[in-house]
Amino acid sequence: MSDAVVEIRDMRRSFTQGGITIEVLRGIDLTIGKGEIVALLGPSGSGKSTMLQAVGLLEGGFEGSLKICGREASQLDSRGRTELRRETLGFVYQFHHLLPDFTAQENVVLPQLIHGATRAEADARAKKLLGALGLDQRLTHRPSQLSGGEQQRVAVARALATRPALVLADEPTGNLDEATADVVLTEFLRLVREEGSAAFVATHNERLAAKMDRIVRLHEGYLG
Repeated sequence: MSDAVVEIRDMRRSFTQGGITIEVLRGIDLTIGKGEIVALLGPSGSGKSTMLQAVGLLEGGFEGSLKICGREASQLDSRGRTELRRETLGFVYQFHHLLPDFTAQENVVLPQLIHGATRAEADARAKKLLGALGLDQRLTHRPSQLSGGEQQRVAVARALATRPALVLADEPTGNLDEATADVVLTEFLRLVREEGSAAFVATHNERLAAKMDRIVRLHEGYLG
């Protein structure tokens, strides 16, 4: 696929504990196209987070080929992986991981400043993204002043702030009640599509996964 954002070929990952080797990923092949939203389904302990960490260049030690925006990540050193991650990826986690001493707007501004944007550009984009997520009136609130759903919306805006080619989301609504999870995920998918990013979303929720473009399932180290 010429417009692939992610190309994975024969990805393998194993861990050794107490002299026993545990194979978590046993030869994964996956391609995610530009603008495509893919759900990664699997039960707890199936290796979803391990796979997202590998694709997100957060963890080395995997075997096989991983290309992100055409660049072979498996051949990069730590600095190269950091640069590629900063240039191409955004992240949403189950827990929002917002900076507690900064406002909602500042949490979305900071990654843009690190990425090279001016303060004016970063402020304008933060207001646009947070406004699109219904947080116009919450820009100056700190995380402790926001509900769980609002905090996760800020995390979504932060992930998209630098216009990443790919957003990786690990159980992004897993810490929310069902009604709030539905609203946040719907807004997440809408905004990702509007921004033109691809997304790879790990979840165990079949109903939420059905809202995405495609579902892949991880079971006993294999993707189906």
